[in-house]
Amino acid sequence: MMGKHIITLLISLVVVSTSTYAYDLTPSQRSALVQTSDWILKQAFTNKKSGLQVQGRGTVTRLLSDDLTGSRHQRFILRLNSGQTLLMAHNIDVAPRLIGLRAGEIVAFYGQYEWSSQGGLIHWTHHDPAKKHINGWLKYKTKIYQ
Repeated sequence: MMGKHIITLLISLVVVSTSTYAYDLTPSQRSALVQTSDWILKQAFTNKKSGLQVQGRGTVTRLLSDDLTGSRHQRFILRLNSGQTLLMAHNIDVAPRLIGLRAGEIVAFYGQYEWSSQGGLIHWTHHDPAKKHINGWLKYKTKIYQ
């Protein structure tokens, strides 16, 4: 039971401390955050948890076709340093598309994690026009997409 509370506390600390400007970190801060967020995402995957607001970064391994059902989403697969893969679903009806994205490039993210058997999905990587959900973002090269 104690482990569950520690995980919840760590997730809360990462979310609270990184929610606004965490895309502008020093290299040592970024490294610590990536290690922590990879661990949190691994725990979420192992325990089949969804609905977590998370931050991290990974390497693009594959570009997928856009999802055109409902709101349009740019889709791609990220591999975290831990080896876990995530499907990124970035709403391009609300936020700009990541132009020029290619396999092998690094993308940082802040969004909502949803469990799947393949590693998970990250969505809500954009601002919420209705202001009912916490704003997310993607950072590609030097630009923030939200």
